[in-house]
Amino acid sequence: MLPIGPTHTNNSLALLDAASGGKSDPKEIQMWAVIPIKHVNEAKHRLASILSPGERQALFEAMFEDVLTAALAVPTLEKVVVATVCPTACEIAKRHGASALSTGQDEGQTAAVARTAATLETQGIEGMLMLPGDIPLVTTEEIQTVLAVHGNSPAMTIVPARDELGSNCIALSPPTATPLRFGTNSYFPHLDTARRLGLELHTPKLPGIGLDIDTPEDLKKLCRQPTRTRAQEYLQGRRIVQRLSDFELSNSQTFVRTTRTYRE
Repeated sequence: MLPIGPTHTNNSLALLDAASGGKSDPKEIQMWAVIPIKHVNEAKHRLASILSPGERQALFEAMFEDVLTAALAVPTLEKVVVATVCPTACEIAKRHGASALSTGQDEGQTAAVARTAATLETQGIEGMLMLPGDIPLVTTEEIQTVLAVHGNSPAMTIVPARDELGSNCIALSPPTATPLRFGTNSYFPHLDTARRLGLELHTPKLPGIGLDIDTPEDLKKLCRQPTRTRAQEYLQGRRIVQRLSDFELSNSQTFVRTTRTYRE
């Protein structure tokens, strides 16, 4: 049986060199990881065409646990905090040894991160590393790469989504150096804001962090990876891999029929 959870290879030094231009002795600051989580039973509506509500929740919980596993294994992270109002997310966090911080109200990811950043800065925490709960391929080595290239405060390090539209991981020091926003088109606005404020900016591209799971196409990419995460084990156990193939074939046939009707 292969171990469940993000697999960790011996290529962390290569990742560090590639992302940092060879920096070997970065300045370490007191950094807390923050994972904002909405209600798990409301997760991933864009997968409704392929997964039932119960399956979407179970998949999201598996992905969340993959992210927790990777973050908790990073020795230079002082603490991993789950910012949420969801009781299930709190329970999962505590079971893995992470801290749970209530955001007070269900007001969306952007507001939850802003509230948490303010709390960290009030407590004298020097930096915040924001990780979403839907990047199951993230590894401990990738997180270490982000921390290694992060500049001297005030600074921002952003790992973009694979399409370079979303912001899939952000390190920020101090935690409130700039307001953060989330969504499909957040990456370039973050870059513009960081440059305008004069923050030291780094933008490493990391494949595990880069794949957030939102659509059936994202699921197919996840299933094709050779790693073994909880999310992948869940998809395989529920035979969702085969379902994805059937879904793709059905859509293809519908497209052909529609095209023929249009031509006629």
